[in-house]
Amino acid sequence: MTTRPNVAFVLLALVGVLSLSPVAAVGVPAPASAAGEYSKHFGALSKLSVEVAQAMPADQYGFRPHPESMNFGDLMSHIATTNYRFCAGLKDADPPALPSPSDRDGVVKFLRDSFDYCSGVISNLTEEQLNKAHNSPDGRLLGREILLAMYVHVAHHRGQAEIYLRDKGIRPPSYRI
Repeated sequence: MTTRPNVAFVLLALVGVLSLSPVAAVGVPAPASAAGEYSKHFGALSKLSVEVAQAMPADQYGFRPHPESMNFGDLMSHIATTNYRFCAGLKDADPPALPSPSDRDGVVKFLRDSFDYCSGVISNLTEEQLNKAHNSPDGRLLGREILLAMYVHVAHHRGQAEIYLRDKGIRPPSYRI
């Protein structure tokens, strides 16, 4: 006679095993939400981006590697402006009034302030906001898609900025997450 395992016991055991994440398995608490997970990495994204902006000498903020490219200062300002637009969209609000700095110190402050603004928005997102569609520079997207689009946008343009630095013989800050 063969015995069949208790179906309820098997399901309960399966749910228990599946609920263990690799993070929890090593004793490190997992973020409480998807927004928490994004916030955890947003600080590194912000810090590296500001360091890239600071690495270019002030007298080279007008440098552009090609006539059709943005100059370095405009590229950094573009990241900042778009950060504000993505994060205001997550709040279903208009972006605040934005400056138009042209000097290095002003652009670095604008960039840093944009990351600070977004950090405040992202850390307070609810699951409902992450699963709801909002306006963004890329059109109407779910909140989680906006977070991904913003991260990709920053990484894309920061990568361009690192090439600008290399064209000037400046080693970009080391990548980290």
